[in-house]
Amino acid sequence: MPRWEPDARERFVTAALQLFSEQGYDNTTVVEIAQRAGLTKSTFHRHFPDKRDVLAAGQETLSRLLAEGIAAAPPQATPLSAVASGLERAAGAMTSFNRELAPRLHAVIATSAELQERDQLKQVGVAAAMADALRARGVPDLVAALGAEVGMLAFKEAFAAWVVPDNERGLGELSRAALDRLRASFAELG
Repeated sequence: MPRWEPDARERFVTAALQLFSEQGYDNTTVVEIAQRAGLTKSTFHRHFPDKRDVLAAGQETLSRLLAEGIAAAPPQATPLSAVASGLERAAGAMTSFNRELAPRLHAVIATSAELQERDQLKQVGVAAAMADALRARGVPDLVAALGAEVGMLAFKEAFAAWVVPDNERGLGELSRAALDRLRASFAELG
């Protein structure tokens, strides 16, 4: 086996999702994931601490992209406009790999309370990264936290629509539309 593979992370994620779908999360070992990926257990552990972390593989990247987009928004941008910039940045980095694996990922997560809890923590971490980026722009704490939560709602809604097989709209377009719907919904709160 080669010592280094440039697409090892993707191979591990794909192999893990296949195995989790076939035999269940609890019945799948790291050794089996590594074998299915055509790599070694030690290579697996260079990329992931354990098999749970395979399912959160993109969290750090997503958090970074959202924060970078928020930071890059024009200085005069409102907090939600800055969040829109973050969503746009993240959407631009999503590939067909993300789109194809998402339904299987969600199906696997739905089978385990542990994985559902982990997924919730992942979402909290992503929202925290957005809130921190907003605070770095001088946005007050409460407004930053609210803006980040709205951004997470918009991202989740847009991503769910993006992965639907017949969808032809891009993730950026869907994110903007979701954020616009949320803004309009705030007006109805009174």
